Amino acid sequence: MRVQFVSDQPLDLDKHRGMAAQKATDIRRILADVENNAKDLRDRQAVLENQLLSVAAASWPEAAAKARYIFSLYAAALGSEDTHHRDLVAAVLADFDRLSSESQ
Repeated sequence: MRVQFVSDQPLDLDKHRGMAAQKATDIRRILADVENNAKDLRDRQAVLENQLLSVAAASWPEAAAKARYIFSLYAAALGSEDTHHRDLVAAVLADFDRLSSESQ
């Protein structure tokens, strides 16, 4: 009678599957990571937005920082073909930067 002992070493099951199955597993793992990261980002974004809503700006630079955030959300939602509005957002943000540096 032959006795087999259980090994403490983990068994790499990926080696025993075909390449297509390994790729499918890798894709599922990456997708799960992306979904978790997206949820974390949404949670942090909600915290930031609640702070932006609850704390009044104490200066023009603080108000401009809030506006920059809103403009960046707006610009991210624009289609790639909407160059006119993208240019307008970029011009306003450049004005904020210029006026902020002039006031310091």
